[in-house]
Amino acid sequence: MDRLDELTVFVTVLDLGSMAAAGRRLHRSPPSISRILAGLEQRLGTRLIDRTTRRLAPTESGRQFAMQARNLIAQYDALTRTATHEADQPSGMLRITAPATFGRHHVAPVLSDFLARFDNIQATLVLSDRNLDLIEAGLDVAIRIGDLTDSTLVSRKVGSVGRILVASPAYLEKRGVPRSIRDLADHDSILIESRPVTRQWRFASGPHDRRQHQVIRLTPRILANDVEAAIAIAREGSGIVQVLSYQVAKDLSAGHLVRLLPEIEPAPTAVNLISTCMSHRPAKTTAFLDFAADALARRLWTLSRSCGVALSDHLIS
Repeated sequence: MDRLDELTVFVTVLDLGSMAAAGRRLHRSPPSISRILAGLEQRLGTRLIDRTTRRLAPTESGRQFAMQARNLIAQYDALTRTATHEADQPSGMLRITAPATFGRHHVAPVLSDFLARFDNIQATLVLSDRNLDLIEAGLDVAIRIGDLTDSTLVSRKVGSVGRILVASPAYLEKRGVPRSIRDLADHDSILIESRPVTRQWRFASGPHDRRQHQVIRLTPRILANDVEAAIAIAREGSGIVQVLSYQVAKDLSAGHLVRLLPEIEPAPTAVNLISTCMSHRPAKTTAFLDFAADALARRLWTLSRSCGVALSDHLIS
């Protein structure tokens, strides 16, 4: 069979996680998909995919081979789009998902600017703090904050956000300012529990080249299953909350909340643009990924500057 089709079968199996799903996508039977993969592995002389009863996963050789295969397929698709002028005319419905608060404050404005530039594209924006499965939900692009666990997804890092402690000036005037991790035990904590998690906060200490992680167990004064509710409670002076920096950027700038103990904050959390694969990627998706990568990188850089509001900036002692 055509070698490019062979590569397409391989990466589609990885993207969808099963031969049956790949067969449906490519209009081939599962046995033919299995034969193509077996022939490819035999020709290369190495196993590319580990097969289990629950899911298919790439071997180390398979991951490396998949990376090169995606690049070759993407180059071929780019040549094809250029020849047919498709690359100059992105169109159709673009489906994007993002975390709720980040999506409202950062993705929505970027999407609006993007649509103003591309008249033939329509969009659906799904805001959810759950990591939706792109294939099952029929999504083209996701914005993810945090570690990536699915090696079959294609990611592009656009920046990072910090996980910070904040409290209101009124709370700090009443209860005092914590100067160390140890001091936090004497304060009221607000814990965001949107899904089952261990009741703890993570920190880091020591020189940046030898940072040591520390964890403190919490007996929270208040539990909230919604980020914005927890922030509102902190804003009213009821305790200290740990949040991602973008979630409180406006409150920090306005002085409604104060950033505490920046010297022990854990390492920043990556923000990534995610898509399912580079093979057969529509022009609309490529156009948005390129546009959003630059726009979100600028917004995150500005955000990092605006969130550098520490205790001394508010003259609280």
